[in-house]
Amino acid sequence: MNITLNRLQWVFIVAGLQLLLFSCAEKDETGPVEVRWDRVICERCKMAVSDHYYSAQVRGAPKEKRTKLYFFDDLGCAVLWLDKQDWKGNPRTEIWVNDFKTGDWIDAEEALYELGKITPMDFGLGATLESDQKTIDYKASVDRIYKVRHRKMKEMKHKHPSM
Repeated sequence: MNITLNRLQWVFIVAGLQLLLFSCAEKDETGPVEVRWDRVICERCKMAVSDHYYSAQVRGAPKEKRTKLYFFDDLGCAVLWLDKQDWKGNPRTEIWVNDFKTGDWIDAEEALYELGKITPMDFGLGATLESDQKTIDYKASVDRIYKVRHRKMKEMKHKHPSM
């Protein structure tokens, strides 16, 4: 069976393929990805991301660019790093954290946080979806991260006065 296509049919086929390719290429990916534990580096502190219960991922980019995924060994690193990005308030920005009980990825802004956990960078916040009297919301966790950072910087200056 010999199938021949005329010039107009070829134009439609090529145009359709181009449309398909361009529409796929321009869409941002969403959600967290599987981490290559001990192989990826924290964007802020440059330590290996190895803790399956306290790490974070941020997906985002400036308005005119495709989103990119960034990895962090602790929610504190993610929050402090993201705060320095011009695109931090972009609606496409996503923050994902591990549930400290299951290791599952959950939306950081919907999560609740328990204090007093032993975390890689000592910010002490464990994310969960379970609410109890000891949990705080995302906004309060961000405030807590800045308080811990301030305390750490004060301690460092006390230990090293020349800083």
